[in-house]
Formats: sequence, structure tokens, C-alpha cells
Amino acid sequence: MDQETTDRRNARRFNMILPLLVRFTHNGTIEEKVAHTRDVSFRGVYFMMEAPPEEGSAVEIVLTLPQQITLAGEVRIRCAARILRVEQRVDIPGVAASIDRYEFLPAAA
Repeated sequence: MDQETTDRRNARRFNMILPLLVRFTHNGTIEEKVAHTRDVSFRGVYFMMEAPPEEGSAVEIVLTLPQQITLAGEVRIRCAARILRVEQRVDIPGVAASIDRYEFLPAAA
């Protein structure tokens, strides 16, 4: 099998619902919306969001890993990402984004 016919999802996905904050520019204005994940990997995230940004848009995503996952305190991660596709669904649109880079944010004081 050549690389073009293999599944592009070569990073393990974790099905989990986590809160997200999504920042993006729309009509020259920076918008900030709350969303939630369906699944997460170190290379991408799929989330549900009303009025999502357009495909190809650059976004900043801040997600919070809860104490139950980290076994320490909550961990916030800021990701620079790009919207790969937006899927119109019956309830709320689904959005697939690839993560270009990420950084751990300091704990809130």
C-alpha cells in the first residue's frame, strides 16, 4: 500500500469531551467562542461548535485537561491550529482541526 491510500490518522485518538476556547478572526474582528471536543490527538482535535470558522482558517484553541486525566491539577494547553473541515450535522457543526504547535500554559494563580 502506498502512502496516498493509507489512513492519514496515524496518531492515536482519545474520545473525550473537554471544554475548549476557540479564537479566530472573522470579518476583521477577533472572536472567542466556547466549544467542546469529541476526540483529541497530539496532531489534531475534532470539536463541536456553533457558527465555526471557515475551512482553512487559522485558529487558537485553548483546552483544559482535567485533574482526572493528568492525575495532578488541571492543565491548560494553547494550540495553534488550522481548520481542515466543517461538517454540517443535525444538531451542531463538527469541526476537524490540525494542530501545528502547542504550549502548556502556566497554572492560574
